[in-house]
Amino acid sequence: MPFSSSTSSTGTHTAVPGGTGSPLASAQSGMDIGLLLLRCAVGLTMAVHGTQKLFGWFNGAGLDSTAGFFASDGYSAPKAMATVAGLTETFCGLGLAIGLLTPLAGAGIVGIMLNAIAMKWGNGFFNPAGIEYDLVLLTAAVSLALAGPGRYAVDHFLPVPRTHRLSHGIAAVALGAVSAAVVLVALHD
Repeated sequence: MPFSSSTSSTGTHTAVPGGTGSPLASAQSGMDIGLLLLRCAVGLTMAVHGTQKLFGWFNGAGLDSTAGFFASDGYSAPKAMATVAGLTETFCGLGLAIGLLTPLAGAGIVGIMLNAIAMKWGNGFFNPAGIEYDLVLLTAAVSLALAGPGRYAVDHFLPVPRTHRLSHGIAAVALGAVSAAVVLVALHD
């Protein structure tokens, strides 16, 4: 059975039994396409949420109303919080969508979603006031940070880091969680 070289989602070259048409190569392509679809869905959803906060686009509240929401929920510096939340959602969402610095983009979404869940805690699980939607976005962001972007991502054109390592994903998820904790402890009354 012939072997050919293939690039895995981690960016390393591996021998794939049977070449590019083999079941293993097909499975790798399926994972890469699945990661691309997940990145686009989560990333663009978050980017749209960010532009709603910042500019009022897509029937959003805009910065002043979003700041009012943060103030009513007990955050000090509500305008700064609204700006940071909007910028994080927009840029980390776009980063996820195109696969740019994927673990860090995932970390930003993790921090945002942990804060959203903390704000809604006690409202039950199901929408409109519950945490189900936020939990799905959080889980997707953690999954992308841990799994990496797949082959169809801008990350593969960057000089460093070309390969995704689980340690990068774990560090990114930890960074997002610590950032959320700092915001909740330091900026929430």
